Amino acid sequence: MVKSLRIKFFLLLIAVSAIALSAALLLRELLVRDFREYLEGEMEDRVYWVTAALESAYEKNGAWAQEAVVEDAVWALMLGLDVRLYDAAGGLVIDTDHAVATLSPLVSKRVRAISEQRGQEKNARYVPYALFLGGREIGRLDVHFLRPSKEHVFISRSNTLLLISLIGLGGIAVLLSVVSARRLTKPIRGLTEAASAIGAGDLTRRVAATGKDELSVLSEAFNRMALALEKQEGLRRKLTANIAHELRTPIAAVRGELEGMMDGYIPMDKEHVQSLYAEINRLRKIIEAIEELSNAEASSLNLDRRQVDLRPFLTNIAERFGRLFAEKGVSLDVSCDDGLTVQADPERLSQIIINLLGNALKATAAGGGVRITASAKEGAVVIEVADNGVGIREEDLPYVFERFYRASEGGLGLGLAIVRELLDAHGGSIACRSEYGKGAAFTITLPR
Repeated sequence: MVKSLRIKFFLLLIAVSAIALSAALLLRELLVRDFREYLEGEMEDRVYWVTAALESAYEKNGAWAQEAVVEDAVWALMLGLDVRLYDAAGGLVIDTDHAVATLSPLVSKRVRAISEQRGQEKNARYVPYALFLGGREIGRLDVHFLRPSKEHVFISRSNTLLLISLIGLGGIAVLLSVVSARRLTKPIRGLTEAASAIGAGDLTRRVAATGKDELSVLSEAFNRMALALEKQEGLRRKLTANIAHELRTPIAAVRGELEGMMDGYIPMDKEHVQSLYAEINRLRKIIEAIEELSNAEASSLNLDRRQVDLRPFLTNIAERFGRLFAEKGVSLDVSCDDGLTVQADPERLSQIIINLLGNALKATAAGGGVRITASAKEGAVVIEVADNGVGIREEDLPYVFERFYRASEGGLGLGLAIVRELLDAHGGSIACRSEYGKGAAFTITLPR
């Protein structure tokens, strides 16, 4: 059983080469057959020329006269026909040898030299042709076709050329098959080895991608996948460290205060209980953030889609958070086209907008502003949350929606990942543009 892909490619190319050479052999046979049929047709025409000349000579003389048909017999030999002429009673009138013998020595020598260029066969088969005059049989012409040496040369050379082609081209085909099979399977072997290495935990493994063919496209896609896996693994490790750090601080604080209370160093009054409650609240928020991401990933299964009128919807969110913006000295404006609606889960859509507003508020200093705009564009609804805060560095922009990626200190880096998951569930998308130091804008696109 052939399992190696290289062997399969090799056998396939060998099969193609064998078919091509077989086609050449078949073409040669067809050419030789047509060539022989053409020559046979030519010889048949010559026989008719000779029979017509002999019948004309009989009509002219009224009988078979050897002297009258010598030239026709010699002419037939020149045409490549060895003939024997018989009268109606079956008596031999003349044959080729007797006709040539009647010629002068010089002419006879030349005629025989020409006839020797054609193949002479022993026990040759003669084909009879009846001779008629006025509907009456006057004799019979037996003809043996002499094969011209040129025909033998043509066939011999074609056989030699075919043999050279089979050996030469066949060898080249085998060599090219080996080389091509190796070249075709080399990138596949590289992909297999790289995939095995990544499966074993080596996420830095990459494959060479050269050219623009399908294998190169596959290699590039594989490298992108490997890079994404490497980044995700890095983010996962970073998350583990972040979670450990975020959890360690409140747990240490709670443990320290509880130990102090147990030892009698810290009184169990309302103030210290509230402090414990605040630290526990921090723990709860960390756990809720992780749970929220998990729910966002599964949100496509339980969306409660409704027709949402965006103008009152966005205005209501802005009013609810207006106090927080006012306390920090940041303005919040809403601009939305009248009658603009979208089919969405109101709770999830509210979660998306609130998350973006929270990030914008953190990034914007007092005196700055945040603006929400919504409009219809090419069969979709576009909602933009823009601020004039600190902005996002250019090197951070490609990763702001990755899970656990933090462009600044604080938080777990899950907010924007949750936003993207929720938008994916709605069949929408989100994009970010920013100029560091001048603000950022997040653009949401939802199907109407």
